[in-house]
Amino acid sequence: MSQTVDRALSILPLLAAGPADLGQVADRLGVHKSTALRLLRTLHEHGLVYRQSDQRYRLGARLFALAQEAMENLDIREIAHPHLVRLNESCGHTVHLAVYEDDEVLYIDKVESRYPVRMYSRIGRPVALTVAAVAKLLLADLPEAERRALAEKLDYPLYTPRSTPNAATFLRELEQARERGWATDLGGHEESINCVAAPIRGADGRVVAAMSVSAPNVVVTADELLALLPQVRRTADEISGEYSGRTPVTHPPA
Repeated sequence: MSQTVDRALSILPLLAAGPADLGQVADRLGVHKSTALRLLRTLHEHGLVYRQSDQRYRLGARLFALAQEAMENLDIREIAHPHLVRLNESCGHTVHLAVYEDDEVLYIDKVESRYPVRMYSRIGRPVALTVAAVAKLLLADLPEAERRALAEKLDYPLYTPRSTPNAATFLRELEQARERGWATDLGGHEESINCVAAPIRGADGRVVAAMSVSAPNVVVTADELLALLPQVRRTADEISGEYSGRTPVTHPPA
């Protein structure tokens, strides 16, 4: 039975490359056409494959519906949390997870620093869109027209002398984050707090969340925090891989 299931499942990636006829499926599986036909008929009955008018088979609509349903039921916080905890145990600093919803970037998870001097933040609280590293990554992934429209309507409060002052600068920072695949907030929201962040991507490559490591500069300098960036990016890739089923990418040092 396990061999039958294995063969049936092997048909799906074959058809993902494009429609194939019975002979092609049989050849790929290394089985007789009658065996391949039985497997295809079973998959067809469940809506996982579809037989076209030219007698070739392609993936069925039911498969896409199941995939969409599975994606909608994935909880990025549940998947990410163990990874955030491990990163926190390794570096000792505050780790955040954030998402973009309804024109706001919200923290949805946090693992506290082990140091006595900590930053104030709260799960469910919106972040400062124009300066936060996680916000830059999430907004950088928006379509260009949407990015520009958002940048033009935002206010640009000067929290510190390092805050982003205007829409033109903000758009340049978003483009930089998009090109690099990481972002920083080095004293832009609070002069004493630095932050490095990396994106978490879904199966389609789009950014679904962003994670960050933050620390007061009395605990580590900005340069020392930046040295953690490869570790932060590896953690983000591990979460992306688990969330989407893709193999994580290994990044060189920044």
